Order: sequence, then C-alpha cells, then structure tokens
Amino acid sequence: MSKVVLFNPRSLKFKPRIPNSILSIASSIEGIYDYAIVDGNMEKDPSDKIFDYFKTGEYKYFGLTAMPGPQLKQAIPISKKVRELFPDVKIIWGGYFPAGQPKVVLESGYVDFVVNGPGEKSFPAIIDAIENNKPYELIGNIIYRSGDKIIKSRKDELYDQDKLPALPYEKLQSFYPIQRYLGKSCLGTKTIAYHSSIGCPFTCSFCAVVPIYNARWSGKSAQAVYKDIKYLKDTYGGNAIEFHDNNFFVSEKRTIEFANLIMPENMIWWAWGRIDTVNKYSDETLALMKRSGCKMIFFGAESGNDKVLAQMDKGGTQTGKQLKEFAARMAKFDIIPEYSFVLGTPADTPEEVMAQIDFDIDFIKQIKETNPKTEIIIYTYSPVPTEGSDMFNQVLDAGFRFPQTLEDWISPAWEKFDLRKNSMTPWLTNEMREKIRNFEVVLNSYYPTVSDIRLNNLKRMVMRTISGIRYKTNFFWKPYELKALQIMWKYRQPEIEGF
Repeated sequence: MSKVVLFNPRSLKFKPRIPNSILSIASSIEGIYDYAIVDGNMEKDPSDKIFDYFKTGEYKYFGLTAMPGPQLKQAIPISKKVRELFPDVKIIWGGYFPAGQPKVVLESGYVDFVVNGPGEKSFPAIIDAIENNKPYELIGNIIYRSGDKIIKSRKDELYDQDKLPALPYEKLQSFYPIQRYLGKSCLGTKTIAYHSSIGCPFTCSFCAVVPIYNARWSGKSAQAVYKDIKYLKDTYGGNAIEFHDNNFFVSEKRTIEFANLIMPENMIWWAWGRIDTVNKYSDETLALMKRSGCKMIFFGAESGNDKVLAQMDKGGTQTGKQLKEFAARMAKFDIIPEYSFVLGTPADTPEEVMAQIDFDIDFIKQIKETNPKTEIIIYTYSPVPTEGSDMFNQVLDAGFRFPQTLEDWISPAWEKFDLRKNSMTPWLTNEMREKIRNFEVVLNSYYPTVSDIRLNNLKRMVMRTISGIRYKTNFFWKPYELKALQIMWKYRQPEIEGF
C-alpha cells in the first residue's frame, strides 16, 4: 500500500507548537494509509529525512501545509527537489497560502493539488482517486490543473468538528516527543497549542480566512475541547493553553461550558476573538472566564478610524468608540486585551494615508491611557487576494501586484511582506514606513509586552525611562538607542515569534 509523508515546514525559530494542521490530515488517513510526520520546527534540516522516506520507494504522496511567510522557505525548495528526485510522487499543498494563491502554486510545475479549506475528507479522497483511477471532479475543497485550465471544485459544508477523527497524538509522539511542543510562555511552563474551531462568520476584506471559509464557522463542543486538553495535561504535563482559532468566542454558550469544565484544572488560557462579539458577553460570563484562567485575548482592532474600518469591511458593530470602551471594560475583569492594529491602508492621496497613520498612532496612545495593560500589536497593511472586494480592487488600481512565480515568494522582501513588517505597497512612502516602525519601537519600549518573560523588571524600567520623553512628546524619529536595547536584550515581538 502506498505511504504518505506529511510535512510541517518551519514557521518559528523557537517555541515549536503541536502541528495541529498536519495532525488533522494525519487523523483522516489513520488506519487507511501508513504515514510519516516530518516537522521542520523540530529538524535542523528536514529535507534529508524527507528524501530518505521517498528513497525507500514505499512513499508515493507528499502532503504539506503552508502559511504565507517563513513556511514557504522550506515548502518551496523541498517540494521542488522532491519533484526533481522523485517525479512520480504526488505533491499536495494545503493551508492559507496555496488556497489564496492557487494559480502561482499549481503553475510552478511541482505541486499537483491544492486543498482549499478543511482537508479531512478531501486529502484521503485525492489519494483514493489516484490509487483507483477515479475522477477528481467530485472531490470537494480542492484545486488542480487539467491541461492549461485550473479547476476549483465545490466548497464542502463545514464538517461537524465533533464527528471528525481524534487527532493522533500518540502517533506524533512516535516521531517527536510531545513534551518538546509544550513550551514556556507567559501563560505557563508547558503551553498547549490547540484549535477548537475553524473559520469565522465575518467577511473582513483584508483577512485570508474569508476566501477559504466564506463567513462560516464550526466549533467543537466544549466537552470535546475539554477532553483533549485534559488528555494533554494528564499525559504530557500541559499546564496552559493557547487557542489558535480564528474566532474562539463565536458562541457564548460554548465559552461558558468550557470555562466551567476547565476551571478545576487550574490552567491559564489565551484565545483570539472579536471585540464586538465578546463585548456582547454578560459581566457574569467575563467574570467566569477570568476565574477559569483566561488571562489574555487577542483582538483584531485594526484601526480606531471608523472610515478605515468601513473600508476594511470589518463587519459587525465595531467602532473606534467601542474599542476604547471595551478596553476599559476588560480592565474591570483583569483580562488583558491584546489589540492588533493595521497601519498603512490605501487612500486616495498620500496626505490621506499619512493622516490615517497619525490618527491611529494617537488613538493607540488613547487606548493605553484608558487601559495601560492593553497589549498593542502593530502590522503594516499587506493585501490578501479577496477578489471582488472594494479594498482589493483599490489595491490593484494603486499598482500593487503579487509575485508571479512561486520562487519569488521566498525572496527576503516578500517574506517580510507576509509578516506584515515590510510593506511594498506603492502608496506607502519611506517616510510613512519609518514612522510606523519608529513609533512601534518607542511604544514597545515604554510599554514592553507582558509576553516577553525574559525581560526582567529592571530592564523594563530602563526601557520605559529612556523612552519616556519620546513617547510623551511624540518624538519618534530615529530611536536608535531604543533599538539597540531591544536588540541587546532580544526583545520579543509576539507578531513574529508567536503569541
């Protein structure tokens, strides 16, 4: 029987996490096809191990997940080499990058299929179709080439998460010790990475989730989530949780049930949410969340400018006024709101772009006055291919274009682009980029992130003291002394190193 290599390309230099995306695919072929897992985060050079599997002649399929940014640095060259050395191996990519850029991926000549969304059914169906000479047209959630045409199959309904196979943690343990995935964080000494749901019911025009899930969401029951977490705690010693859902808090009822279940376990937890969703929660629910161990919630604030929020098609009821009121409300429950802002969105004139940047810099400072514990994450706007959206059309009209070949995506400039740190958008001038980055340096010095557990109180005090005049007087120009301290002390940036 043909075997499968499942590959998780390196995404971080430090703090490897349980590779949930690959495990979900592994669960779909468990007991049907034998497979091996290779995790680029756990290997100095994963290519040798991957090639060794294919040299046996037993492995006929190569499946990998690829997020935009760092994962492509291994996904692209290794896939290309597999095609060169083992031309009969079928290569299947899944994840946000190929789903958002299927044309450039499939035209590379070394990727055969793209899984366009959840792959628990489509991945084994692709293998079954190849093995048994069946047509691909009936398989949902895939994109592939047929001659010169790129074929996109139908979108499946989101699967009932409780009916999917359990993730094969024991099988992962046979390849890598799970304890190595449970890293130290500001939440605990052995932090579990976990996905309890998929998708999001909103249609933000800047978000890569939208084209894949089409404003749909599906979550595991609170009992199923608790069962998995309890297993990882009892078996491998996990004592904290990072929920990497796109929107953990869609259902208040589910949140209440989970909070009650997890409370006796004394585990600290963190998750992603929407401000206008969690703001609808009752005070009793927020108090329960805090008692259950909720320490911090990541929110996409995006902007305090209502005009920009409308331009982003943020949806829901989020406004700048609500952002400030919600930060104050979270302070009452001692839950840290982690707000991410996206600066540098397109506008009709350079003056408007700069005015929007200045507005949000001032707004961020107002948020900090309202609740100093609010964590601030700053990104530079990077377009995503949400075709048909007004914002994406505006981006194209301004002259922006994505790379035209797959190899171009791993050039240094584009890697930083996908980390939303080095925007190459034509409407941003160097002055604008420098203002954003310099403000970020000053802000992070005056209010160092709580997630940097290596930064002791003395270092925090030194950074705050030196940055104080700059922060209070809005003098952000060339903060070299602060950059030097952050480099010397290896200041942690959650948006790059993980939350």
